[in-house]
Amino acid sequence: MSVNLSDPPAAQTPNAPATSGGQPSAQADGAPTTAAPGGTAAAASGQIEVVGLSAYYGAFRAVRDVSMTVRPNAVTAIIGPSGCGKSTFLRSLNRMHELVPGAHIEGKLMLDGIDLYGSNVDPVQLRRVVGMVFQRPNPFPTMSIYDNVVSGLKLTGRHSRSFLDDTVERCLTNAALWDEVRDKLKQPGTSLSGGQQQRLCIARALAMDPEVLLMDEPASALDPVATLRIEELMAQLRESYTIVIVTHNMQQAARVSDQTAFFNMGDDRAGYLVEMADTTTIFTNPSNQLTEDYVSGRFG
Repeated sequence: MSVNLSDPPAAQTPNAPATSGGQPSAQADGAPTTAAPGGTAAAASGQIEVVGLSAYYGAFRAVRDVSMTVRPNAVTAIIGPSGCGKSTFLRSLNRMHELVPGAHIEGKLMLDGIDLYGSNVDPVQLRRVVGMVFQRPNPFPTMSIYDNVVSGLKLTGRHSRSFLDDTVERCLTNAALWDEVRDKLKQPGTSLSGGQQQRLCIARALAMDPEVLLMDEPASALDPVATLRIEELMAQLRESYTIVIVTHNMQQAARVSDQTAFFNMGDDRAGYLVEMADTTTIFTNPSNQLTEDYVSGRFG
């Protein structure tokens, strides 16, 4: 996937056709390529580099001096106790954090070498490239299943019926929902079950052809069967996308992620990164005693 982060949404050309992996062809039909800040094209991989990130709400520092590398085409789990800044960190990755009045960050966040907080990066465009799925399913209540999927595309001026039809089928298929809703696309998105609604929200995010999917406890409000479907879906999507998930469920983190970052809260109430490693290492041989205590249930 490649998008020029500095262009406003209305200026974008239609999305490129999907390849067999569910990602668009890099330059088909005039689709734009990712532009580095200097204007040169950069190969998109979905790798995130975080360097010295601190996130603030006014004068309060919620996240302190986090540095990490998020691997492309992998699932990275963020775990840790309540209040340690996991969701704040996640929202900083697509600049949703700055939507809170008085909120700001210090440090650097890079996606494929592009400074996401650079002056030439449009935040709305960024949120196309770095999509977000929230804790509770939030389909647009006045829209059909079909219109939920393509709502973002219509806002960016893409109205070709054949293109929208193809996008709906592709994204609902990639979200493991097409077979369940193909005959009721005109029904409200809110008519679906909770697990189906969450997969619909994932399809809506996929329609914008992101490189990265952020998931903030996407299964915490779902029953065990729906949770399993979401976890299976993440395992499939990692082949085409970089996924970062916040979860309180240790078993879920162990099941679905390739690497895990453990956050804790310091005496100053700021969250910080204790350690990050391959998930197997974090759960079987962590390097920090705090991590071992947390994953073994002895924390606090």
